[in-house]
Amino acid sequence: MSLRLLLLGFVAGFLATLLFHQSLWYAFNQIGLIPLSRPAWPTDAIPPFGVPSLLSKAFWGGLWGLALAPLLGRLNGSSYWLSWTLAGAIALPLVAFFVVPPLKGLDIPPLWPRYLVSMMLNATWGLGTAVILRLLGDGRSTSNAPA
Repeated sequence: MSLRLLLLGFVAGFLATLLFHQSLWYAFNQIGLIPLSRPAWPTDAIPPFGVPSLLSKAFWGGLWGLALAPLLGRLNGSSYWLSWTLAGAIALPLVAFFVVPPLKGLDIPPLWPRYLVSMMLNATWGLGTAVILRLLGDGRSTSNAPA
C-alpha cells in the first residue's frame, strides 16, 4: 500500500462527495425525493467544531476513499467500476444507518425509503470516486510500452 494511493483515495472521495453525491442530492431535491429543507451542498454548522455540513460530508467521503482505495483501486475492468459502486451502495449506508446513530446516542432511523435513497446517493459517490481516482492517476501503469 502506497502513501500516494491513500492520498489519492482521500482526494477522490472528497471530490466525489462534492461533485457526484451532492449533484444527485440536488436532483433528488428537484424531484421531491429529498425535501428542499435538506438541500444539497449544505452550509449549516455541524457540532462540535461548527464546520459547514458540506465540508464534514466531504471529509468523511475522503476517509472512505482513503480506506477503500487500497482494496479497490488496483482492480481492473468492470470489477473496478462495479466494486466501487457496490461498496458505496452497500457499505456506506449500512454504516450510516447502523453504526453512526448508536455512536451519537440516537435510535436507528426507519430504513424505507431512506435506505434506497442513501444507496443511490452513495453508489453515485462510489462511481464518482472511481472516476476521479483514475483521472488523478491511481498508481496504475497506463501503458505497457517500454520506457
